[in-house]
Amino acid sequence: QVQLVESGGGLVQAGGSLRLSCVLVSGNIFRFNAMGWYRQAPGKQRELVASISSGGRINYADSVKGRFTISRDNAKNTVYLQMNSLQPEDTAVYYCAAEAGPLENMRYPGTVDYWGQGTQVTVSS
Repeated sequence: QVQLVESGGGLVQAGGSLRLSCVLVSGNIFRFNAMGWYRQAPGKQRELVASISSGGRINYADSVKGRFTISRDNAKNTVYLQMNSLQPEDTAVYYCAAEAGPLENMRYPGTVDYWGQGTQVTVSS
């Protein structure tokens, strides 16, 4: 059974930073070509924030380019999301996602193979 466990969320003031971590507790991260982070704010659809392939290709949502950085450490079965210059509109539950197929599949939440339980990020103004 694949299990993704996120951590690192919390409350931060606007302009602050947080680093999210997602650990693949069981299984091997090499099984998943694409790893990523989604977020969902109250009343809104789940949206892709950033994704990374096993070969290092990276995509970011336009709203986070230049502020967020995704990385993966295959030796630690872990994906990170470094979030800088946080703004109140970044407030959401952030979900880790894993996809065995191509990186492009990560654009569609319906094709994601596995999800983490989510971690709350709240940015105060």
